[in-house]
Amino acid sequence: MLISDSMSTLWLIYGALSLVVLLAGYLGLAFLPRLPRLVLTWAVAGVMWMPSMFELPLIEEGQVYSGQAPAIMVAAVAFMDGNNSVLVPAATRVIVGAAIGALFGLALWWSGRRRRLRKAEAAAAARDQDAEGQGASREEGRERQEPVLG
Repeated sequence: MLISDSMSTLWLIYGALSLVVLLAGYLGLAFLPRLPRLVLTWAVAGVMWMPSMFELPLIEEGQVYSGQAPAIMVAAVAFMDGNNSVLVPAATRVIVGAAIGALFGLALWWSGRRRRLRKAEAAAAARDQDAEGQGASREEGRERQEPVLG
């Protein structure tokens, strides 16, 4: 089987599926304003993408398998096993990943906000220039005309 033969393929598939989940979550939160939507989405991304090391005992005595997995998965398995020595570092990584993701979402919101403010200022300046140009042409032209219905 293709997935079982390659860890990199497994991580690639996990990355692609997590992007689908994040996009669906972002679109599902469309009822929220942009700031909480970005912060929540990127906090979930941080939780999903934060890696953590783990070790599993093998059948042979004294041998273990070491690898990396998403920290949320390592924490969930450690919680179900009641293994606090693995749960605490994995849960800490989950919390750190959520915080980093939330900060990244906040930074995205801030940069988008600044860009929107610059566009709004430019549009207001353009409207002011158009209004000044039209005001001068009205004064030079004829008298005021009343609107006619019919």
